[in-house]
This record gives sequence, structure tokens and C-alpha cells, in this order.
Amino acid sequence: MTHSLTAACVWALIATLIAVGPNRWHWPAAWVLIATGVPVLGWVTYENGPVWGILVLAGGLSVLRWPVKYLLRSLRSERGAHSE
Repeated sequence: MTHSLTAACVWALIATLIAVGPNRWHWPAAWVLIATGVPVLGWVTYENGPVWGILVLAGGLSVLRWPVKYLLRSLRSERGAHSE
């Protein structure tokens, strides 16, 4: 296993431990996970190819589903506001 995949597994383990913690930690930790996950995702994609990059992206999106859901909702509402 490459170092980048190991880092992605450590990221997923930390995300799982945060999910078990108190709710007040979830949103601040989500921002930290996003900030650290993007470079790890790039590293995985660079070192192992796009297939592994897509798999790690899917895993990250499944862990961070609520921030992604809110982002998509805000993008949809902004697009709807401009079309009026």
C-alpha cells in the first residue's frame, strides 16, 4: 500500500472517530477534514491513478455527506435566484 493510500485510510479513521464524538465537534471537524482531505485526494490520484482517486473521493463524500448536501442546496438556491 502506498503512503498516500495509508494517509487516506488514516483520514477515514479520524473521520470515523470524530463521528462518534459529541455533536458540537462535527461541523468544526468537517472543515478540518475537508481542508486535509483535498490534498490527500490529490496525492492519492497523482500516485495511484484516477480510479483510486474516484474511489477515495466517493469515500470522502460518504463521510462528509451533510456538508456536501448543504453545498449543493446552496448552489441550487443561488442558481434559482439568478434566473428570476
